[in-house]
Amino acid sequence: METIQDIKQIVTFEAPIQKVWETVSTSEGIAIWFMQNDFEPKVGHEFHIQSPFGPSPCKVLEIDEPTKVSFSWDTEGWVVTFLLKELDEKTEFTLIHSGWKSPDTVLPKANEKSSIIRDRMDNGWVGIVNERLRKVVEG
Repeated sequence: METIQDIKQIVTFEAPIQKVWETVSTSEGIAIWFMQNDFEPKVGHEFHIQSPFGPSPCKVLEIDEPTKVSFSWDTEGWVVTFLLKELDEKTEFTLIHSGWKSPDTVLPKANEKSSIIRDRMDNGWVGIVNERLRKVVEG
């Protein structure tokens, strides 16, 4: 069965890796640029992200300070991963949103096909990472 490719975005922030790490690996940090949550940087920690469709159950899968955060998001099999790489005083930040099903699979919460949701979220992540997260870490 054909599955949709991961959403992947790579951006470079004019900010030290530790500052970016604290912004993407703490509940307070994530709330500023993404959504309200009760995240804790502990593998196995179950938490919720307050999405427009209501609270999404999540679980921390991997924490490798200061280079990787990975968690399952919602009930569709999605995994969101943040990868950080130090480049002198800058940080290369990669976002991967994986776990997509086949393009025609309808996602019940949004009642839309997977392919439509992916395109919408791909665009959404651009704004979230390039504008909101950038503003926080470079500000």
